Amino acid sequence: MGELGSNSAARAADLDLDHEAVPGDQRVDGDPRTGAAELTDFHGVEVGVWEMTPGVATDVEVDEVFIVLAGSATIEFGDGSPALHVGPGDVVRLAAGAETTWTVTETLRKVYLTQA
Repeated sequence: MGELGSNSAARAADLDLDHEAVPGDQRVDGDPRTGAAELTDFHGVEVGVWEMTPGVATDVEVDEVFIVLAGSATIEFGDGSPALHVGPGDVVRLAAGAETTWTVTETLRKVYLTQA
């Protein structure tokens, strides 16, 4: 389990995250870095914080819902689905297996929920 226990709170916007370079096979442009922290597991749902610095990277998604806390990005889909332009306050649902390209223009921080 992560940092959030019963009857407690965490300031997701202020958590220190250890960043790593996006692997070369996923990096498209720039030098994006990502960091994450699992906060808790709630009835089989993992809740955590994830962040990506500016740049462009690809990913294959898991089934996820997230809320953008800060930053901005465009998420493009390999299947031709309409791109999503996301920023603070947006709630997003991504489907497992979706091939995405993330273009982050301002460091994006999100709280995510996914199957543990």
